Amino acid sequence: MLASIPSPSESVIELGPLTLRAYGVMIALGVVAAVLLSQRRWTARGGNPDDISTIALWAVPAGLIGARAYHVLTDWRFDEGWAQPFKIWEGGLGIPGGIAAGVLVGLWMIRRNGWDQPTLLDAIVPGLPLAQAIGRWGNYFNQELFGGPSELPWAVEIDPDVAASAGHRGVETFHPTFLYESLWNLGLTLFLVWVDRTGKLRRGALLAVYVVGYLVARLWLETIRIDPATEVGGVRINIWMSIIGIAIAGAWLLLRGRRPEDDSADDIVGAADSIDGA
Repeated sequence: MLASIPSPSESVIELGPLTLRAYGVMIALGVVAAVLLSQRRWTARGGNPDDISTIALWAVPAGLIGARAYHVLTDWRFDEGWAQPFKIWEGGLGIPGGIAAGVLVGLWMIRRNGWDQPTLLDAIVPGLPLAQAIGRWGNYFNQELFGGPSELPWAVEIDPDVAASAGHRGVETFHPTFLYESLWNLGLTLFLVWVDRTGKLRRGALLAVYVVGYLVARLWLETIRIDPATEVGGVRINIWMSIIGIAIAGAWLLLRGRRPEDDSADDIVGAADSIDGA
């Protein structure tokens, strides 16, 4: 092979006595990026950036718990005892569960504080795929969730022992599904900002666009991933969850997503702003 993405030499970062796992670092960087983007967008709409920090303090832990719970519930093959489900640093976060838990807790915080729910949601939503785009690189450092064998120039090299445990002894390179999803989510972030700027959607509807956009990619990626997964009717459970999520969010968009003509009160502030000001 003429080119490929090399496998990471280390999955931990040593800072004196402190040991940081790259998986956790990438998730943390994703959260920071999402918070900063959301603060900028909310400020452009006349909001207080501290509101975003308040929501994040509750929604981020809830999202991590929800993501881990989803993974444990849908992939219960743990053979190292009762403590293994709690080893979040070893990977194993179910994004659908994280989205659901984080959004629900975020909505609770918004209502509790009496903030403008639809407008604040629209400010926050583009940060979600941005966080995912960065966080997905944690899977690269853990050498997990890769696709089938590939000889494409952007195929990722996987450690021989890891490849053998995946049932592909002697195979060196695989589809980098983490990269595919990361690039998709970056594009989705830009798309959401653009859609928001058009002003054609009902306030608060951007969340449904995000759900459809993310799950379409997840539906495709699940067909090329080779990691073990719980199946229902011979189909990976995340494919079923993606189909259900797309159907629900898509139906809501078709029936309720378009902005009413008389919804002139408080147009989506900053709708004509650039991504830096939005």
